[in-house]
Amino acid sequence: MKQLEELVVAGFGGQGVLSLGMTLAYAGMIDGKAISWMPSYGPEMRGGTANCITILSDTRISSPIISKFDSAIILNQPSMDKFAERVKPGGLLLYESGNIFKPSTRTDIQLMGIPATTEATRLKNSKIMNMIMLGAYLQLRPVVKTEAVVEALKEVLPEKYHHLLELNREALELGKKLIQELELVG
Repeated sequence: MKQLEELVVAGFGGQGVLSLGMTLAYAGMIDGKAISWMPSYGPEMRGGTANCITILSDTRISSPIISKFDSAIILNQPSMDKFAERVKPGGLLLYESGNIFKPSTRTDIQLMGIPATTEATRLKNSKIMNMIMLGAYLQLRPVVKTEAVVEALKEVLPEKYHHLLELNREALELGKKLIQELELVG
């Protein structure tokens, strides 16, 4: 059976949007998948909008340009407003619950809010919020192995941040745990 996952990650610049998508793409390469990663961002370095499309497939990818997504990881309200309607029916919309004040009301997709910013603050490193979200996503859509993500981080993160690899692994595991807890409650 062919496996294909078309994901959009969107939020403000500085939230780790592009690095989340790039890390997932590198992990896909490590796991032997065909990948595509296409970033899009405004001229602002931080605070402007940013998004990226990451596609993982067991077969060749015909085009990196898509308008509908299997999944979305949304980190701010403007991105929720822009991308919620572009998730395919039956798809997944995972959002950062502390930054989204008006989540989508769609009933034909799986909607899950994750308090990733709160958890990253609790761990005293706001920069791992994106890895908490990635861990949550991978719990719901295990398109790559966690070990592949950790290996990918060695490529994505500058070497001066490699001392944070273990913290990033913990963030991935925390994201998975948050989903498990939400599924028990739901």
